[in-house]
Amino acid sequence: MAETARQIADDLRARITSGELMPGDRMPGEPALVKDYGVAKETARRALTLLVDEGLAVRRRGSGTYVREFRPIPRVANKRLAAQGGWGTGRSIWNADLGDREYTVTDFQVYESKPSRQVGKLLELDEGEPVIVRSRRYVVEGEPVQQAISYLPAKEVRDSPITQENPGEGGIYQRLADLGLKPVRFTEELRARMPSQEESSLLAVSAGTPVVEICRIAFTANGRPVEVNQMLLDAGAYVMRYHIES
Repeated sequence: MAETARQIADDLRARITSGELMPGDRMPGEPALVKDYGVAKETARRALTLLVDEGLAVRRRGSGTYVREFRPIPRVANKRLAAQGGWGTGRSIWNADLGDREYTVTDFQVYESKPSRQVGKLLELDEGEPVIVRSRRYVVEGEPVQQAISYLPAKEVRDSPITQENPGEGGIYQRLADLGLKPVRFTEELRARMPSQEESSLLAVSAGTPVVEICRIAFTANGRPVEVNQMLLDAGAYVMRYHIES
């Protein structure tokens, strides 16, 4: 009986995870899959597309489909947001995820604006009260992996280094601490969804690859919200990891 596209994709995925197919290796093409599995060319194409959509493979025009060489980023929420040993010592929270892997920040913008109703509500702002917006895209090893947009109360941070592209060691959380608004508690809401066409282009993913949307709110010791960060991640580029003590 002919294999389905999903079954073929499962077989190829097992060959990748076992190390039989290594990062950068060319995967069997459609003619080979048609011959090996006795399926139609369209079924073979769908099987390869499933792996591309999962972020395990990439297509190279005129060459074929290859095992993706990019190493997933372990996003350890507990570790990256800790002040002790992290941003409180002058390190970027990105160091917690990447270690010695290099990254660049592109498409950076900072400006003052009226927030959306949702952001204004999350920051507990009066109607019409402005925010400082920090928008940036993170690129790791040549691949865009995340778009992040932070919103902070303008009346609190307008005249601080937070309005500069490089706010200094420890990033904006250390600058908030300098202003007497040290973040000590965070909440994150996470959901996976399919991207819009614009989002697919922004993160350079195929239209079938899901994204992870995260909304983080930073609070001071007295429960005051001081930042809303809306992040969009390439789901194929990340592993979500949590350290939980009983």
